[in-house]
Amino acid sequence: MADPRGFLKVRERELPAYRPVSVRLMDWREVHEHRAEDSAIVKVQAGRCMDCGIPFCHQGCPLGNLIPDWNDLVWRDQWEDAIDRLHATNNFPEFTGRVCPAPCESSCVLGINQPAVTIKNVEVSIIDEAFARGYVVPQIPQRLTGKTVAVVGSGPAGLAAAQQLTRAGHTVAVYERDATIGGLLRYGIPDFKLEKTHIDRRLAQMEAEGTRFRPGVEIGVDITWDELRSRFDAVVLATGATVPRELPIPGNDLEGVHYAMEFLPQANAVVAGETVEDQILATGKHVVVIGGGDTGSDCIGTSLRQGAASVTTLAIGKKPPTSRPENQPWPTDPLLFEVSSSHAEGGERDYLASTVELIGDEHGHVTGLKVATTEYLPDGRRVPQAGTERVIPADLVLVAMGFTGPETSLLVQQTGAGLTSRGLVARNDDFSSALPGVFVTGDAGRGQSLIVWAIAEGRATAATVDAYLQGTTELPAPVRATTVALRP
Repeated sequence: MADPRGFLKVRERELPAYRPVSVRLMDWREVHEHRAEDSAIVKVQAGRCMDCGIPFCHQGCPLGNLIPDWNDLVWRDQWEDAIDRLHATNNFPEFTGRVCPAPCESSCVLGINQPAVTIKNVEVSIIDEAFARGYVVPQIPQRLTGKTVAVVGSGPAGLAAAQQLTRAGHTVAVYERDATIGGLLRYGIPDFKLEKTHIDRRLAQMEAEGTRFRPGVEIGVDITWDELRSRFDAVVLATGATVPRELPIPGNDLEGVHYAMEFLPQANAVVAGETVEDQILATGKHVVVIGGGDTGSDCIGTSLRQGAASVTTLAIGKKPPTSRPENQPWPTDPLLFEVSSSHAEGGERDYLASTVELIGDEHGHVTGLKVATTEYLPDGRRVPQAGTERVIPADLVLVAMGFTGPETSLLVQQTGAGLTSRGLVARNDDFSSALPGVFVTGDAGRGQSLIVWAIAEGRATAATVDAYLQGTTELPAPVRATTVALRP
């Protein structure tokens, strides 16, 4: 354990400070201050980790991160050992430490009667310190197996599978239809949450290890699925769940109504120095975001940095409680009211708001939303309450209601791959599909979920692929495909 009396001496959580709102809205850099004294804060908070006997944080994290171990090592200033322990279960802690909602903290035993240990911040501090000290180096395989693997999709699941398989000695090529490797990490998450230098330095490590990257290649179009299967000994499908959940109301085809994943990737591309024709911009507009999750929060921060006149977020449900409700006891992951860095920057949040209709002008451009108060029926359904309608002005409406599943039309047409009742790519408990040599990992097979689940599944899929190619494997397999997803 760490400090034997740490959680008795320090009972409060302390996190690194954010940069002032007025300052950070002027750029796209990460919102944290990154002060010199932050390392002292991290050490004190790591010292609050208690000798709890059964560390439920292991259960809360799909990766099975050895959290008490590296908390203890941080408290002792043993940073090289800490990153070794962290990398033993997590390929990319620089991603999870920044964008994961940290279900491990909900499971922290200290959370029974005190604020939980700042696990997420300790994690990201370990990896940032490790990069700064030169502890993160390529792990080049000692021998090559002669087997080849294609990974389709370069999000966290695909990258985790690729890195594990490369280190096992296989020749791995990662295919990505976008112009740059990174998937949702690069194009879906704004730089103020995840600066892309963190992706680039990890990709440099993977390239040095032997992983090959093929951006700008869409499987099914530039190369057919059957051609890909004939070229490689195994194929890992890690395309994510990119089909957005639709808003089936009148006016959803008006100009100025866009899905979040039309808006955010364009903004990210421009920040990266690319030119985007007819970019969707919030500048000077009254923006309404439909959906109260992480993607909606990203739309808020992006709109404010672009100079929106106002930003309003609509959530169909009730405002969550600020403390753990009785029906969501420890160590479950409770649904709580959260204030992200973007929420703290401005805008309004409107709960129990059911969008009834999108209103437009004579030119077909959106001008507002007709919204009614949400009514809960006895059977649990949520419907607009008659007589409560009102109109919210809007020049730009961003639909951030989540995703329903992967894009599968070309895959099914070209291979006959099976789908589940939810439209996901069908797979077995070991991530194998009905197509010989084809494996399905991440959101493509599980549906929209957390980044920790994507990495955990990528690692587990790599173990299955290695066993398929070699007859056995020494790669870790932390989860099975049938594991129930946590709340997205």
